[in-house]
Amino acid sequence: MKKDIHPVYYKSKIDCACGAKYSIGAAKEHMSVEICSQCHPFYTGKEKLVDTAGRVEKFKARIAKSQPKKTISKSKK
Repeated sequence: MKKDIHPVYYKSKIDCACGAKYSIGAAKEHMSVEICSQCHPFYTGKEKLVDTAGRVEKFKARIAKSQPKKTISKSKK
């Protein structure tokens, strides 16, 4: 291997926004992350449905618009 081309390998400390702390080997000495396996919905099973843009309502409106409308026919007397 060539000398002086590899990065320094640190015993890195990872801090998550949820408060979890990890220690791994990495090229950075300290890292901060927003989400980890302790707080990620996939791993915790506590999935939150966030509908910030009204996507569900837009989808329901689009489906309702594409469905054929039932017309009420009045009988002639």
